[in-house]
Amino acid sequence: MIKNKNMGSVDRIIRLIIAIVFLVLIMLGVIKGIGIIVTSIISAFFIFTLIFSYCPLYALVGIHTLRTKSGVDI
Repeated sequence: MIKNKNMGSVDRIIRLIIAIVFLVLIMLGVIKGIGIIVTSIISAFFIFTLIFSYCPLYALVGIHTLRTKSGVDI
């Protein structure tokens, strides 16, 4: 498991909503062609990051949306 989580719950919820919207748009046929591949990859990335509460892109730029119980960034 990943020890250094860097995503808060609000960030995870937003990613879940976006992933669901992308997948619904694909299933309804709104997104077609190469867009299906792109949105599928983005959705998979969002789902992976929300499951593990870790975003490698955040780690690269030093962003942390995870808060401790006291409300202070860790």
